[in-house]
Amino acid sequence: MPEMTLQVRWPDGILRQYYSPSLVLHDHLAPGTYRVDDFTTRACAGLREAGERVKATFGFACTSAAASSEAIVNDSRRHPASAEVVVVTMYPPLPEPSRETARQAQEAS
Repeated sequence: MPEMTLQVRWPDGILRQYYSPSLVLHDHLAPGTYRVDDFTTRACAGLREAGERVKATFGFACTSAAASSEAIVNDSRRHPASAEVVVVTMYPPLPEPSRETARQAQEAS
């Protein structure tokens, strides 16, 4: 299962990095600016889904996903809900589709 990290700049300028055991976080977030409350909701939902994928695959909970979610919630409490947080990077990025995959998608439409 591919893992990833998320780098965030909080409204006070502090950069933090969070771990996800799955690339599914890309389904919930992208690099850019979010309100603190929206970011926290999206990140925690993505990390919850990532943890569920680990449990479904390996049969045990992912404590790292839970720890990242808890850290995000704790970090978010230092800021007003309406303040802006920036997702600086998500690594690794989603792989770009191969030319063959892109051709097949184009033919199907």
